[in-house]
Amino acid sequence: MHIPDGFLAAPTWTSTWLFSIAGISVCLKKVTMVLEDRIIPLMGVMAAFIFAAQMLNFPVAGGTSGHLLGGALAAVLLGPYAGAVVIAIVLIVQCLVFQDGGLTALGANIFNISFIGAGGGYIIYRCIARIKNDRRGVIIGAAVAAWLSVVIASFACAVELALSGTSPFRIVVPAMLGVHILIGIGEAVITTGVVSFVLKVRPDLIYCPKKEECQ
Repeated sequence: MHIPDGFLAAPTWTSTWLFSIAGISVCLKKVTMVLEDRIIPLMGVMAAFIFAAQMLNFPVAGGTSGHLLGGALAAVLLGPYAGAVVIAIVLIVQCLVFQDGGLTALGANIFNISFIGAGGGYIIYRCIARIKNDRRGVIIGAAVAAWLSVVIASFACAVELALSGTSPFRIVVPAMLGVHILIGIGEAVITTGVVSFVLKVRPDLIYCPKKEECQ
């Protein structure tokens, strides 16, 4: 889902760049307002884990492969703002150091994977977790959020490509969704595994905006 250079028209990549810069600024401000002793090292560990995990591909179908995006996972452990910042940092390092995703398309990649993945994933996760306010609710919410965040992010990516004239809407949307529906299953499995493990050994690391709701 990392869009390379040359795939997006100027109006598309400039608008997503502006949105991403504004979004990251808001997220950084929110993170600094609620800084806790645990959040900085946990952000570093999460960034390193997601960076390494994204290097590992798993087979999907028809010779294609996928990898962890990590947005929902980061949001479950860090919250939506810190989670979005972590994913954005991973994407920036991948782009500048490893040329994974284009520089002009970096704003779109941050929008898709960071804001939709972490921000949108967190909204889905919290809606489900609050309905069933226990450990099962956290795990189910994380799984659904992980899958849906990948599918929605892939749809946004497809729309950006279609608006840029790279591929017709009727072709790129089914192609992207078809593959990422399957990739989302892998995302959900990995996310659920990590969240389940954290709940067993350090349940206090699961982010909760209101601590009394998470007792």
